[in-house]
Amino acid sequence: MTTAIIFPGQGSQQVGMGRDLHDAFPAARAVFQEVDEALGEPLSRLIFGGEESDLTLTRNAQPALMAVSVAVIRALEDEGDWRLSDRAAFVAGHSLGEYTALAAAGCLALGDAARLLRLRGEAMQQAVPVGAGAMAALLGADLAQAETIAQAVAEGEVCVIGNDNAPGQVVVSGAASAVERAVALAPEHGVKRAVMLPVSAPFHSPLLNPAAETMAAAFETVSFSPLAVPVVSNVTACPVHEATDVPALLVRQVTAMVRWRESVLHMASEGVDTLIEVGAGKVLTGLARRIDRSLSASAVGAVADVEALLESSA
Repeated sequence: MTTAIIFPGQGSQQVGMGRDLHDAFPAARAVFQEVDEALGEPLSRLIFGGEESDLTLTRNAQPALMAVSVAVIRALEDEGDWRLSDRAAFVAGHSLGEYTALAAAGCLALGDAARLLRLRGEAMQQAVPVGAGAMAALLGADLAQAETIAQAVAEGEVCVIGNDNAPGQVVVSGAASAVERAVALAPEHGVKRAVMLPVSAPFHSPLLNPAAETMAAAFETVSFSPLAVPVVSNVTACPVHEATDVPALLVRQVTAMVRWRESVLHMASEGVDTLIEVGAGKVLTGLARRIDRSLSASAVGAVADVEALLESSA
């Protein structure tokens, strides 16, 4: 068995996530405490029992999801004979999940990851006025169909592929009016269904260039340590082995397409047959089955999941 550990992106958050981990495992509890200290506020209180509308805000959801995933990793490593560097051939994360992967692989300190994700969330939101940008999922579309639609509706505005998630799930991102045109045109190109997504900004599009510039400046103040496990980049869909390559890729990631389908296929081509989604939700587990049915995929996000994985790994 060759395993890759994968980490979810925005949209997987829900109030109450990680609370059982916090209560059961000292190592998990320490993660939430460290993130709270790094941000200078009790984010854990919001995660465990706040308002869903507050948790969903990009500035909160991004560090919150990272905290839950790292809490699972730390619990696994503290409670049993389980080490990420021994168990995983690769790590990867969807969008913000790439920061989680870097933290789990020892490249980013936990506090730095939390602060960077808070800044990333704020910068993404501020880059485009609310309502000016949008994203839409083209369900049943392949990448070529989606690219054809995006080009046809641009009309001088930005409309690009934001996420290539899986066969039949491609997301377009850009100016709200162009994305709306994409939704209207999609049926004519054989797309089963096109739906606007409830997001506050056109993520992974050139409209977020100001956020990319903000992150580039922030990375100059952060240390990137050697990677204990290669991280598969969203931008290239290939493994990154050197920490010095990470900052430039993360800057590009703000505006570039998330090549998740290709990332999973690359890991499979390198011998990975098992994916373990660590953190909140099971979105990536579902996508994995659509990308390559031969892959075994499961999710670990609660105390029972941690205990079951430790038992099966013993």
